[in-house]
Amino acid sequence: MPVHTQKIIILDFGSQTTQLIARRIREQKVYSEIHPYTLPLEQLRTMQPTGIILSGGPASVYDADAPLSDPGLFNLNVPVLGICYGAQLMMHQLGGTVERAEKREFGKAELSIHQASGLFAGLAPEPVQHQVWMSHGDRIKQPAPGFAVTATSAHSPAAALAHVDRPFFAVQFHPEVAHTTLGLDVLRNFIFTICGCKPDWTIHSFIESTVAAIRSQVGQDQVLCALSGGVDSSVTAALVHRAVGDQLTCIHVNNGLMRSGESDSVIRFFRQKSAFHLIDIDATKYFLDQLKGITEPEEKRKRIGYGFIEIFEQEAKKLGKVRFLAQGTLYPDVIESVVFRGKAPIKSHHNVGGLPERMHLSLIEPLRELFKDEVRLLGLELGLPEEAVFRQPFPGPGLGIRIMGEVTADRLRVLRQADVIVLEEMKASGWYNKVWQSFAVLLPTQTVGVMGDSRTYEHVLALRAVDSRDAMTADWSQLPYDLLGRISNRIINEVRGINRVVYDISSKPPATIEWE
Repeated sequence: MPVHTQKIIILDFGSQTTQLIARRIREQKVYSEIHPYTLPLEQLRTMQPTGIILSGGPASVYDADAPLSDPGLFNLNVPVLGICYGAQLMMHQLGGTVERAEKREFGKAELSIHQASGLFAGLAPEPVQHQVWMSHGDRIKQPAPGFAVTATSAHSPAAALAHVDRPFFAVQFHPEVAHTTLGLDVLRNFIFTICGCKPDWTIHSFIESTVAAIRSQVGQDQVLCALSGGVDSSVTAALVHRAVGDQLTCIHVNNGLMRSGESDSVIRFFRQKSAFHLIDIDATKYFLDQLKGITEPEEKRKRIGYGFIEIFEQEAKKLGKVRFLAQGTLYPDVIESVVFRGKAPIKSHHNVGGLPERMHLSLIEPLRELFKDEVRLLGLELGLPEEAVFRQPFPGPGLGIRIMGEVTADRLRVLRQADVIVLEEMKASGWYNKVWQSFAVLLPTQTVGVMGDSRTYEHVLALRAVDSRDAMTADWSQLPYDLLGRISNRIINEVRGINRVVYDISSKPPATIEWE
């Protein structure tokens, strides 16, 4: 994929807000990437970063299994910014002292700036105090040699530091969060003034560089594209088609896990409104057979992923010499599928963690560097209609991960009928376009109810609606009570097999948007 001449590399130490750092930098039209703190030094050097950011994290530098990056990164002649744990790690590895704080700082704090230069250029020094967001139990006791304190807070005598000769900076607060009022100023000073970046990473420049990279990678070979009809696969198809034209064949697979009438709608839409060569395959029986008796979420995802690849490989053989498979993997998919400090990933995305090692097609994933809102902008720039670009996200594994427990034809019937009602009422009320995502989840739980003076013992359905910008974080949507009431009333009255509806009011984190 495209080569970025300037980039900020973020090394992730486990902070829940690491993704926000990348987003804030990209909002300034500068490209940024997140990598685990274990990234080998030689690989980091090969990337030729314009700047490096060490993220926050939950650990202490004195933990037995503390995450430690290679200290050789401080010899790459590249500006480095340490945030929270990253700041403490910088001090620890360069000869300073970190200690357990007598009074921890979590939440809002007041920052006093002592040197209005470097990260704080253009900001008011003391006695003015700036609101920042802290989240740490350790503090920097003794700065490493060559560092000077540039800001303090009530419980952090070294809330920010700068090296007197080298472009190294450390802050105990989180500049990436909205509660830090000077956060964007700090990040802008780092990426523009200190690192010397230019704001030239735009969607238009992304299209130009990506199209050129796809053409170079593909040459005269053929490409298959998995086209579900969702935003990600639609934009992927449009981008690859711009690059290689008729060398692209799109395949829509009805895996039996789609919404009611969705496959027919997708096929009709793209045959009427695009120049794509489109093949449609009904693999309902195949996928239901693969999922029979399977209840564990990760296993379901992987079986669905394997199934897609097997079908794509079969179609590739029919078409002749096909070497590439294009799919709409996004940056959040990649991030959530990474193993961190030996722990299991958040979930294996069907198109990331679910790919079999024996796959005979080479992948083209032109969106794997982008967040969802960036993909929507890309779709509009490519000329896709708004109805395709602004659809709510729908997971690749489909309803298979919205049915808790075993996926059966009857349980799919129940969920599809309920899903139709949710979408109808959300659209009729005007709330469909106000929220990020709204859907129903069928639970493996039955409860007692009363219908027509008779006892029932039927399934529970959960409603889920969230507000988000990029799916990395999300808050539950405060839908009007009367709307929730209408949805619940219709589902219980119209869908046989459900006698109770509940509403999910958990945010991400700690929950995820999808239940599986």
